[in-house]
Amino acid sequence: MHYLKIYNRSNHPQRFQCHGYYNDKDVTINANSEISIEAPDGSKGAIIAVHDDIIGEQCEINKAGWQGNDFIDISNIVGAGGNMTCQQIGDPPGKFKGHETFMQACNQAYHKLPQDKKNQLRGHVFLDGNGNVKRIGPPKEFQPLEEFVRTFANGRTYIGVGAWGPNTGNPADNEQSKAGNGSKDIRIVYSDGNAAPDPNKPFTGQSVDSATVNMLSLANSDDFAIKDANGIEENGTATLMVVNELGPGIQLTNKSGKKNTYYFYDNYWNGNGEAGANFDHPLKHVELGPNQTVHVPLDLKFKGRVQRGDQLPATWGEFQVKAADDGRAHGDISLQQGCDGAATVASTDGTNVSNGFEKDILKDAPGAAVEKKPNGEKALASTEGNWKGPGNQAATDWEYKQLGSTRAYIKGGSGVPDVASKNNCLHFTFFVP
Repeated sequence: MHYLKIYNRSNHPQRFQCHGYYNDKDVTINANSEISIEAPDGSKGAIIAVHDDIIGEQCEINKAGWQGNDFIDISNIVGAGGNMTCQQIGDPPGKFKGHETFMQACNQAYHKLPQDKKNQLRGHVFLDGNGNVKRIGPPKEFQPLEEFVRTFANGRTYIGVGAWGPNTGNPADNEQSKAGNGSKDIRIVYSDGNAAPDPNKPFTGQSVDSATVNMLSLANSDDFAIKDANGIEENGTATLMVVNELGPGIQLTNKSGKKNTYYFYDNYWNGNGEAGANFDHPLKHVELGPNQTVHVPLDLKFKGRVQRGDQLPATWGEFQVKAADDGRAHGDISLQQGCDGAATVASTDGTNVSNGFEKDILKDAPGAAVEKKPNGEKALASTEGNWKGPGNQAATDWEYKQLGSTRAYIKGGSGVPDVASKNNCLHFTFFVP
C-alpha cells in the first residue's frame, strides 16, 4: 500500500477536500503537522485546499497509471489561496511539481499591473484589508486571469483547462504533468510561505519561461520584511530566491515554528587577519515567519555576521560576501560570543559544501555554562569573553564535548573549515530550540 503524505507547513489549521481518497471526506490538518492517507495503485483523485469555503489549489493524482507510473501535478485552474507542491518520495528535494511561492509571486505581479489591468481582473482577484492578493478565482473561466497567472507561473502548475476532449491544452500545462518513475508514496506540501518539499532546495524541475522573473517579492507581508538600521523597509519589499542565479548576499532560513528577527552587523574594520566586531550598530534586520527562506542582498564589500535578535549571547553566522584573494563568499558558524541555537552554513553554487550543526546543545547543558540574555532567553555563555568579563570555561568544555573542534568556532584560532561559494552567496540556517 502506498500513501499520500500531506504536510501543512503553515501556522494555522488547513482544510482539504479529498476527492477519490479518504472516503471523499474533508480533512483538516493542524499547523506544522502531517497526515498519511491510503493511496492504492489504480486510484485517482485530488487533494484540494479550501479557503473560506472556496476551493483553490489542488494536487491531482493518478496512482500507478500508464505502465505503472504515477501521474501527479499541481493545478490552479479553479483558483488559489495558498502554495502547494507535490513529488514522489525519494525524488531529489528540488525536483517537484507546483510553484512553491505561488501567492507571493501573484501578489508581486498584481502590484506591477497598470490600473486598467487591475480593473479588468476585479471580481477575479480578491484582496485583503491591506490591498494584497489573498485569493484568485478560476483562471479556466476568465481568459484575462489565465493570461495574468501565466506571467509568473507558466510551466509550474496547470493554469488553463488542460488537454481534455477536443481541447489540446496549453503546452506548458501539459509538459509539467509528465509521469513519474514507478509507483511510490506521494508528498503534498501546503504552505502560506515556501511549499517546496525542502525549503533549502531551490526548484530544479522544468524551467519557467522567459517571462517569469526569478526573484519574488513579499511586499507588505505580515511575516516578512527587510529593514535598515532605522527600521525603514527597503523599497517596501524583500526577495525570496526560487530559481536561477542568486545575487550577492545570503539565503537565510528561520528553521523554527515562530517568527524571528535576524540582525546583520558589518565589521568596524578588517585587517591582518583580524576583524573589529560591531556589537551595537546593525546594518539592517530581517523578519522571517516560521520555516521561511529568503534571499538578503548585500554589498560585495560586506564582512561581518548575522545573528538571531540583537542581544548576546547569540550564535553568529560569520561571513564575507567577496574575499579579496579568490573572489568567493566565505562563511562559518561561531559560538565565541554565545550560542542561542544551532546553525549551519552552506554553499549555493552547486558545490554542496556545508558546515555547522543542527543539534540542540542548549538542552541538558550544565547550569554553569548558561547565561540569560537581557530579554530572559537562555543561551550558552561566551567562550572568549568581551566587555562583560572573561570567557566561560564551562560553556567552552560543554561545546567541545558536544561538537568537537571542526563544526563551529568555539575558541579563536584555526581548525574550523569555512564554506566558500563562488557565486558570492551563502545559505545560513538558524535552528531555534
